[in-house]
Amino acid sequence: MRTVRDRLRHIISFELIGLALATPFGSWIFGIPPVTMGGLAIGCSLIAMAWNYAYNLGFDIAMLRIRGSTRKTMPIRVLHTLIFQAVLVCVLILFIAWFLGTSLWNAAVMQTGFLVFYGVYAFVFNLAYDTIFPIADERAAEPR
Repeated sequence: MRTVRDRLRHIISFELIGLALATPFGSWIFGIPPVTMGGLAIGCSLIAMAWNYAYNLGFDIAMLRIRGSTRKTMPIRVLHTLIFQAVLVCVLILFIAWFLGTSLWNAAVMQTGFLVFYGVYAFVFNLAYDTIFPIADERAAEPR
């Protein structure tokens, strides 16, 4: 399993790169001032980081119990991303509506855009992260 330090590196790097990409694009696409979009993005990021840590730890524990390994196949990666995003979307729609003082419908439309972006981004980021920073026990199991 990943160490606490590794999990924190994962969360922080994921969020910083995501903020750097999503804030200017979100401001432009939704016509929200950059400062407001930045505040919204940081709030969403903090919520996502807390969920990310808890979810990935729980997912890895479940994988160890069920499969005896944290190695993810492609179907497991897809399932991993879908479950993570589904829960996060529900929480963030409420946060966006509150932060912007808008309707749940408007927040849901905005969240749909972020869902598409972050869904693809999470999949690519996690695949790259696992390649760059493989888990030590899985490196030993790989054929040479």
